[in-house]
Amino acid sequence: MKYKLTLLASLVASFSSFAAPKNIIYMIGDGMGPAYTTAYRYYMDNPATKVVDPTVFDSILKGMAHTYPDDDTVVTDSAAGATALSTGTKSYNGAIAVDTAKHDLKTMLEIAKEHGKTTALVATSQINHATPASFAAHNVSRRNYNEIANDYIDNKINGKLAVDLMLGGGTDYFIREDRNIVAEFKQAGYQYEDDFAALENINSIPGLGLFAPVAFPAAIDANPDRLEKMTKKALSLLHKQNNKGFFVMIEGSQIDWCGHANDIACAMHEMHDFANAISVAKDYVDANPDTLLVITADHSTGGLTLGANGEYKWLRDVVKGVKASAPVITKALMNAEDLAATWPQYSSIPLTTAYLEQLTKAKVAGEKALNKAIRHIIDAESFTGWTTSGHTAIDVQVFAHGQHANDFVGSQNNTAIAEKLIGYIKQ
Repeated sequence: MKYKLTLLASLVASFSSFAAPKNIIYMIGDGMGPAYTTAYRYYMDNPATKVVDPTVFDSILKGMAHTYPDDDTVVTDSAAGATALSTGTKSYNGAIAVDTAKHDLKTMLEIAKEHGKTTALVATSQINHATPASFAAHNVSRRNYNEIANDYIDNKINGKLAVDLMLGGGTDYFIREDRNIVAEFKQAGYQYEDDFAALENINSIPGLGLFAPVAFPAAIDANPDRLEKMTKKALSLLHKQNNKGFFVMIEGSQIDWCGHANDIACAMHEMHDFANAISVAKDYVDANPDTLLVITADHSTGGLTLGANGEYKWLRDVVKGVKASAPVITKALMNAEDLAATWPQYSSIPLTTAYLEQLTKAKVAGEKALNKAIRHIIDAESFTGWTTSGHTAIDVQVFAHGQHANDFVGSQNNTAIAEKLIGYIKQ
């Protein structure tokens, strides 16, 4: 009898390993190349320990993904990257779930809806930005924000709205003179909130939360745990609605924006919010083993390097001592009568005579010059390097946890990630 029970348990475990996950949590760190996860490890390390402490990323690393678009540029943008990650098809830079011939591509969110799953999108950008848009809309250009917002209400799957829950920013695109899309969602039965402090008031699906006119402020400047909180809320609501399972895409949108700005302190705060959101998702998977968590990036941004100017060091404590994003510091210094008195409110870097002269001269030249001077001082003191204000073509990491996590081991095309996830959804 004991042998039979052991054999039955073994068969159940074997079947479970082949069965498709009921729920899929897909997380995309926009712009999050390997240098960002490495920097975050050093940024978070406890200096009291000899060994550098691992982070949540280290515990679930599986492989790498190739990010090139369907042209000869090699360097993708977020729209083409997200289209590859949502449809399994590479396209041109700027494409929102359309192919190079500009024909609509079916996304995994749409397929999930077809199969009766509850669907959700969460982002710290406007919810109609390139990455979330590539899961629920179709457009020849990522810049057509109003048209993309329209798609969220006009695009139907078997007569039903494609996305059951949306949390992010973007009221400027959803409440317009020509169309009030929020009112249309309300008429369709969606709960709606536009105050982030009232996030908990959304207590059922369908739901819509638009918490900023465009995007949230940078995590370093306000609401440092906004993605973590939205992830908790989304998973809580999806769990209650979990009949045939769910699909949710959660984006750490502004890692990319900090990379474009070459703002290392900004980037580390975005990484921290994203890492905490991942921990929430990982805990959900541990409590619900019929769930798969997959995390990757669409590309890397900024050409971030740890160590610069020929020096073999990177000083994370300098980065930790920065208390606001470069644009916020810039505005504060532009409005300050005394730069020497104002600087310590935003950075622990000693303001030397040379640095004071640099800031004073830059202030006269204007905000753009002052912003650049601020970032130069932070980078010089921390030995942070950047090669570009744009994207790079390096491979990005793939992380997974839960059922079928090992399917993502190794070097793979970004389209292969989507192909595997779509395969699970269709089972």
